[in-house]
Amino acid sequence: MVLRRVTALGHPNSFDARRVAGLLACLGLLALCVLASIAIGSRATSPGDVLAAFSAYDGSDEHVIVRELRVPRTELGLLVGAALGAAGALMQGVTRNPLAEPGILGVNAGAAFAVVLAIALLGATSPTAYAVVALVGAALTAVAIFALGGRGATPVRLALAGAVLATLLVSLTSAVLVFDARTLDEFRFWIVGSIAGRDPAVAASVLPFIAAGLAIALAAGRRLNALALGDDVARSLGQRVEHTRAGASLGFVLLAGGAVAAAGPVAFVGLAVPHVARMIAGPDYRWIVPYSIVLGACLLLAGDVAGRMVARPAELEVGIVTALLGAPFFIWLVRRRQAVAL
Repeated sequence: MVLRRVTALGHPNSFDARRVAGLLACLGLLALCVLASIAIGSRATSPGDVLAAFSAYDGSDEHVIVRELRVPRTELGLLVGAALGAAGALMQGVTRNPLAEPGILGVNAGAAFAVVLAIALLGATSPTAYAVVALVGAALTAVAIFALGGRGATPVRLALAGAVLATLLVSLTSAVLVFDARTLDEFRFWIVGSIAGRDPAVAASVLPFIAAGLAIALAAGRRLNALALGDDVARSLGQRVEHTRAGASLGFVLLAGGAVAAAGPVAFVGLAVPHVARMIAGPDYRWIVPYSIVLGACLLLAGDVAGRMVARPAELEVGIVTALLGAPFFIWLVRRRQAVAL
């Protein structure tokens, strides 16, 4: 079994034209999603107006919508989608759990609880403040999950620890909101999970955290391949398992915390995207991570565009759309017999 996995992972310096072609195709799909995000909205905008907004800007309503609303929204969607896709890939690799993602393991709940406390106790309202406290909440939650799982925790124990902690944090969050109407007013626009109406400062405030997390994720591929073979095999291959887990955990905390801070808890992107990447690229995390980054951005932008179209002239928030898409996928994944074989 181990030999089969090692063979599947390939030589470290091997060049795989099929995977490169697949990644280029995914980048082409991402370009189409970006164009759709800029051109399609709750208000109809002709292709000519979209082009003119960049080539001959005149301050008209159509041009303002494209440049001041849709472009920043698209940029934030790219950032959040890439972060959630990479975070899901890292979490599944570190825990060896095919159901791991920031929402299911409680990281989103920890970030949300930290934001609620910051609003209620500190009066926080700025995007930078949300980013900092969400990252702290995500980090503390991740540490607590691994502590509850114990030394050498199995994927099942980590999932149970995350579910228990998420339930506790959601209850505490609800308790704060019940007794503080002002916090509820601030929080309810954030908790639904949306990239609409966010100030460009939001993307700027989380960009350093997400960029650092993406760099960690891309660098962790080979170590995650060894970790996927089991701790004992990874050690026999010269890997420092604890250091690998700590580094990858830092990466997904930065990614999940930054994404949640910017857009609120957007469910199922981190769960579904790494599995799609694995279906296309195979079990090699050196490919799963970049595929997850690109496909995560595609899914978030496509979900956001769909939300603008289904309820015109109103909009359906992207967090609702991804939850509607992700629930059937989650059920299929749980029922799939091979789901435990990462």
